[in-house]
Amino acid sequence: MRVLNVNVLIDPITGGGAAERTVQISRHLKKIGVQTAILTTDLGITPERLKMLEGIEVIALRCLLKRFFVPAFSLRSLSTLISSVDVVHIMGHWTILNVLVYLICRRARKPYVVCPAGTLPIFGRSKLIKRFYNLLIGRKIIGDASRCIAISVEEIGHFAGYGVPHDKVVLIPNGVDLSDSEFPDGGRFRERIGTPSAPIILFVGRLNYIKGPDILLRAFCNIKDQFPNYQLVFVGPDNGMLPRLREIAAASKISDRVHFVGYIGGKEKSGAYLAASILVIPSRQEAMSIVVLEAGSIGIPVLLTDKCGFDDIGRVGGGRVVSATIEGIQQGLVELLSKPSDLKHMGSRLKEFVTAGFTWNSIIQKYMVVYDDILFRPQS
Repeated sequence: MRVLNVNVLIDPITGGGAAERTVQISRHLKKIGVQTAILTTDLGITPERLKMLEGIEVIALRCLLKRFFVPAFSLRSLSTLISSVDVVHIMGHWTILNVLVYLICRRARKPYVVCPAGTLPIFGRSKLIKRFYNLLIGRKIIGDASRCIAISVEEIGHFAGYGVPHDKVVLIPNGVDLSDSEFPDGGRFRERIGTPSAPIILFVGRLNYIKGPDILLRAFCNIKDQFPNYQLVFVGPDNGMLPRLREIAAASKISDRVHFVGYIGGKEKSGAYLAASILVIPSRQEAMSIVVLEAGSIGIPVLLTDKCGFDDIGRVGGGRVVSATIEGIQQGLVELLSKPSDLKHMGSRLKEFVTAGFTWNSIIQKYMVVYDDILFRPQS
């Protein structure tokens, strides 16, 4: 079997969780003997990223326009590539690359699956453009897929809104690769931000509206006097909100307790998790947060909103799920930070939950079931 994974970005800084998912799916398909290739653009690809994908063919198209990820392409070359594979796996939704691949798949009668990873709702900027995109071709891309992959129960409803019948949707969550985890003691990260002993509230993700860093910061401002020893640390690249976040911190006179680290990965990122008392995910909209799994695999409890597609965290006692509001995050912080002795036990329960059901070694088998079903079961 030969699989082509399509995602406009595989750069972890700008591509976020969707890029990480694409990379991990590709690596674990290769690990079980499946020939795998990735079609993407050249934005942000580094030698380190390519080293992670050793043995996997990466076709990186030159990006002509970064704002809309317009790729330079040869229709003949793309047609040859797609004809050479058995299954095409399209990630995300709002991209010209997905349109090109869809049109070629339809013309070649090549089976493909789609995994929007939470991007189907029209949310955030460019709403008019997204509506036009869906009207023109977006709904067809989703509706004509052989299978649709939902990464959370909530996302099944997103497909229903596109007219996809329930029996075409398969639930396959995000995963974590335990072999990638590195476990320093967190001391080096603390030295970097100048907090050798103070307890840390951690945010990991892009600084943009959807991820809700402003919600967390305002909630922290409201409880700053109640928990004077805590520091708030933002780890992740700026997507336009950093100046405003700095203004909020300065206005509340807590700039010395709020740290903006920027993007970090690998051992540094693991160190950030280990230095933290809790991880907070204040997202306004998200299908299923990968950083929940990363933190959970290390044993760090999580406070997240009910817009993250992972309400099981509350059920298993690995943290708390609250509303995606300042009041919700504030209430959750007060509840968790008021009982610091309980945090370690929550982290242990979350680790047990994550390692039991969310490793890529087991999740990749679910993809193989989908591919086999498409290729070898007679289609009606």
